[in-house]
Amino acid sequence: MVITKNSSVTEFILAGLTDKPELRIPLFFLFLGFYVVTVLGNLGLIFLIGLNPHLHTPMYFFLFNLSIVDLSYSTTITPKMLMSFITKKNMIMHAGCMTQLFFFCFFVISESFVLSAMAYDRYVAICNPLVYTVTMSPHVCLLLLLGAYGMGFAGAIVHIGSIMSLTFCSDNLINHFMCDIFPLLELSCNSTSANELVVFIVVAIVIGIPIVTIFISYVLILCSILRISSTEGRSKAFSTCSSHMIVIFLFFGSGAFVYLTPPSLLPLGQGKVSSLFYTIVVPMLNPLIYSLRNKDVKIALKKTFNRKIFS
Repeated sequence: MVITKNSSVTEFILAGLTDKPELRIPLFFLFLGFYVVTVLGNLGLIFLIGLNPHLHTPMYFFLFNLSIVDLSYSTTITPKMLMSFITKKNMIMHAGCMTQLFFFCFFVISESFVLSAMAYDRYVAICNPLVYTVTMSPHVCLLLLLGAYGMGFAGAIVHIGSIMSLTFCSDNLINHFMCDIFPLLELSCNSTSANELVVFIVVAIVIGIPIVTIFISYVLILCSILRISSTEGRSKAFSTCSSHMIVIFLFFGSGAFVYLTPPSLLPLGQGKVSSLFYTIVVPMLNPLIYSLRNKDVKIALKKTFNRKIFS
């Protein structure tokens, strides 16, 4: 076996979700279906926003990028996970494992900051509608998006640097369906206490800052909504925010449960199942939540279909 820098392991085996042969084929088709819905839903939302000029607003600019991020990190994880259901040994090279981990961290962290930018956008739209156009100008939206991707890149670099400093001696079976941080720490020959501390600090930052931003934004939004006299106005404001709040709860709730719970208190098997929510389920649900609960998206969808039919 060829020895790579900092490691005597050149390839890993991904254990996947189950070791029961009778469950492999049903699970393969189940998650293949999830992935098809994810791809079609997010691509559909991307094209819908791109083709309809009345959706070229800050809110849909961030939703457009949220769909790109969801599609990207689902594609980073799901195809390789599907291989574990149809092959005896789902192998991944050391370099490929690090690459998958980098892009997974990059997209997931970027998504958390895109969601916080969306919360800020809703705050400005509801609490300061008269200055909305100026406050959420294209320049400001671009800076917020670059900041989200910048934080994603920085967080991914820190995580990869931490994992690349470890030595993997002999055991190369990753008890997961992807190259995730804690399963890799379990395989290390080194003491991983410092690496675990790095994980908790980075995750606390990349979850903490967006959650604080979102919490403050929605407290101010709620105060503003309660001051609206008309029932119709309140209902419209709540419906504008409800889809975003559902996505936030699903994404941050599952992510915080996995990464902020000490490994000694969260068995890898349980963490593996919990990871399904933010890696497989959330990217699939996001376009469905925003399309089914959003009046503007429904109208754009009807107009697009009508144009296709008449053309």
